[in-house]
Amino acid sequence: MNNQHGQLPTSAVSNNVGFHLQDITKVYRMGEVEVYALQSVDLDLYEGEFVVVLGPSGSGKSTLLNILGGLDVPSSGQIVFHHRNLTNASDAELTRFRRDCVGFIFQFYNLIPSLTARENVALVTDMARRPMQPEEALFRVGLSDRIHHFPSQMSGGEQQRVAIARAIAKRPEVLLCDEPTGALDFQTGKLVLEVLEQANRELGTMTIVITHNAGISRMADRAIAMRSGQILNIRRNERKVAPAELEW
Repeated sequence: MNNQHGQLPTSAVSNNVGFHLQDITKVYRMGEVEVYALQSVDLDLYEGEFVVVLGPSGSGKSTLLNILGGLDVPSSGQIVFHHRNLTNASDAELTRFRRDCVGFIFQFYNLIPSLTARENVALVTDMARRPMQPEEALFRVGLSDRIHHFPSQMSGGEQQRVAIARAIAKRPEVLLCDEPTGALDFQTGKLVLEVLEQANRELGTMTIVITHNAGISRMADRAIAMRSGQILNIRRNERKVAPAELEW
C-alpha cells in the first residue's frame, strides 16, 4: 500500500506501526458453502491515529474489527501488534491481549442496569494493569454529575459516554468502536464523537471506528472503504473536521 492509497508518510508516524495485517483472509464454512468475510487484506494501522472504516453490511467491517480485537482469528494470513504475533495466539494469550491492550465500544452500551455509572466503570479498572480512577474516566467524558446514576436514569448518549469511560479507564493502546453512534440521534452522536476524538488526542489511543455513516470519515486521519471483504480504497484527510462540523 503506497501513499496514493492513504499510507501515512514515514515522517508522520515515525514508523510507529501498531497493527500490521498481511494477507488476512477469514472464511466461514456453512455446511459445504464457504463464505469469505475477508479476502487477502493488507493493512498497517499506526499508534495514535484515528481511523474510520466504512462499508455496507457484509463488507467485512465487523470481522476486521473482531480480528483486530482478538475476538476472532483469521483463517490465513498474519496479524502482528507491536511485534507480538497474534496469528497463532492461544485463547489465554488473546484474553490477556484484550484485557491489557484493547477497549471496546459497541452500538449498544452493555451497561449493567443494577450498577451506577461509577460501578460500571470500576468493573474494568479493578482488572486493569494501570487504570485511571473511575471518577477521572467519567470526568473525561463529561459525566461527573452522573457518577452515582444508574443506566435507567441516563439518556442514550449518557449511557454511551459511560461505556466510553469504561473503555478508556484501563488506558488501552487501542480503542475499537463498532457503530458507536448507530443508536443515537444526530446531535447526541456528535457529542459521543467529540468524546472519542478527545480520548484519541489526549490519551494517544489508536482509535478505530466502523460505521455506515460516510460523513464521520471527515474527522479521521484515514478513512478505509471496504466492500465484499476487501479494502476498496484508503483516503488520508489532509484536513480533519471537528465532530461539531460534521454533517450526515
